Amino acid sequence: QVQVVESGGGSVQAGGSLTLSCTASGLTFDDHAMAWFRQAPGKERDGVSCINWNGFATVYEDAVTGRFTTSRDNAKNTVDLQMGNLKPEDTAMYYCAVSSYINCPSGSWQQSKKVISWGQGTQVVVSS
Repeated sequence: QVQVVESGGGSVQAGGSLTLSCTASGLTFDDHAMAWFRQAPGKERDGVSCINWNGFATVYEDAVTGRFTTSRDNAKNTVDLQMGNLKPEDTAMYYCAVSSYINCPSGSWQQSKKVISWGQGTQVVVSS
């Protein structure tokens, strides 16, 4: 049984930084790309970032490019999302996701139907 657990959310002022962490178990971790999604109240869940199986390739949503960085440690089954220069519009529930892909194909990795397992989510609140 695949389990995905996020941590690291919280409240921060605009311009601040947070790092989210995710640990996955019950799977062969390096058989999967890992993604972060977020969902703001009243909005759809959107893909934020994706990192391929070996960590050598990453993809980001336009709104976070240059501010967020994702990385993974396959020895520890963990993936992180470092978020910098946070803006109020980054306020959302953030979800770690195990992708059915091994890489992050453009236009496809963001599809929820391609996610094998979701974490429970961690809340990020950015105040102005």
